[in-house]
Amino acid sequence: MHFANLTRSFHDHGPAHDARIWPLAVAVIALAAFPHVGGRFYVDLVLTTMILAIFALSLELLVGHVGLVSFGHAAFFGVAAYATALLSPDAAAPSLAWLLPAALAITALVALVIGALSLRTRGIYFIMVTLAFAQMAYFVFHDMKFAGGSDGRYLYVKPVLAIGGITLLDLGRPVTFYYFTLGCLCFVYALLAIVGRSRLGHALAGIKANEQRMRAAGFSTYPYKLAAFTLAGTLAAIAGFLHAVKDGFVSPEILAWHQSGAVLLMLILGGIGTLRGAVLGAFVFVLLKELFQSEALFGVFAKHWQLPLGLAIIGCVALMPHGVIGLPAQLRRMRAPVLHAG
Repeated sequence: MHFANLTRSFHDHGPAHDARIWPLAVAVIALAAFPHVGGRFYVDLVLTTMILAIFALSLELLVGHVGLVSFGHAAFFGVAAYATALLSPDAAAPSLAWLLPAALAITALVALVIGALSLRTRGIYFIMVTLAFAQMAYFVFHDMKFAGGSDGRYLYVKPVLAIGGITLLDLGRPVTFYYFTLGCLCFVYALLAIVGRSRLGHALAGIKANEQRMRAAGFSTYPYKLAAFTLAGTLAAIAGFLHAVKDGFVSPEILAWHQSGAVLLMLILGGIGTLRGAVLGAFVFVLLKELFQSEALFGVFAKHWQLPLGLAIIGCVALMPHGVIGLPAQLRRMRAPVLHAG
């Protein structure tokens, strides 16, 4: 099979398919306007969801574009969050100009090392190795005093960006931080869309379609997969940095295996293989979680929100095998026999 044929499905269902300017523009405008019309609780909820959407987009690069299912992606989210907290001074506000690049560089190095070892395995072994590395990272931060142990670590002063004594960005201001997070989300989405159209994206699509045939065509697939793994970990670090700044606190729980499972569920809910699906899946997951935690709707049963959430996810997967993003096409296919019969 020619290399172009290997990448055809990627162009039909990947980032190229996602490049629909008007829906994206409307979504960005709605998110930008929301702080002016929404209440504080809902603005905070959307802010949290945007951070998770960045996290989901980073994993989408691996799962959707390369076919690598990682159960250790939370390690990069957590490493960046801890790096942000540990590098921040307790009194003076750290500079965003060095704190964010430092957190990303540390996480990128960790992702490079883990990827170099993990990518020598395949299938279920790859899943288990990434899970093992994530659990190792979890226990490192859980047991070491420098990281605060099980009590976690606080970030007392939010970073700022200042030039010549003039403050350009103060992430301690809620509105500024909201728009900074929205900007990061747009940046990650655009970057992955560009990567999808690049030589790297074409190679990754071919690897996902048939890695053995890619090797036979003369491509060394390992460097491409390692580049994708490192990039995915670095993008997850952006979400980890934002999480640490938002909450002002990090704990070992953000590195636990269920965090990796949750972000994978977001991709499944939204639809694996599209950038829009990753973002939409994050919003659907958070909304379902908030719905089933509502005591106003479910009373005391809201304490057991994991059960209805699990049932809802099972129902979504059973009824929408291509995720929420594939629902319109699924409805069109269901209507087609009816129209032909009429």
